[in-house]
Amino acid sequence: MSAVRRKPSANRRRNGRGPKPRNGPLELWRAVPQLPDAAPVVPVPDPTALLRSLGDPPLPGQGAVGGHVLTAVVERAAGLATALAATADLLAEPPAD
Repeated sequence: MSAVRRKPSANRRRNGRGPKPRNGPLELWRAVPQLPDAAPVVPVPDPTALLRSLGDPPLPGQGAVGGHVLTAVVERAAGLATALAATADLLAEPPAD
């Protein structure tokens, strides 16, 4: 029985050494451009609307339970996002209906 030969890895040279070293040091602490001002965050009245539009998750025998868990996660994430926006003073006033 003959042994199967593997192809050499693309990251390795034929002589067994690793990848070619970089020329010069990396500049890890270089200046970055100023970010634009953040837009105000408007909380949505129903953060689970998109999730509900997809229906129950395709989990055999546990679709309803999975749907409840995903709904809880989305509601929690929306609440945390709203709280974070409020602490950063980015919370927009809700539109008047």
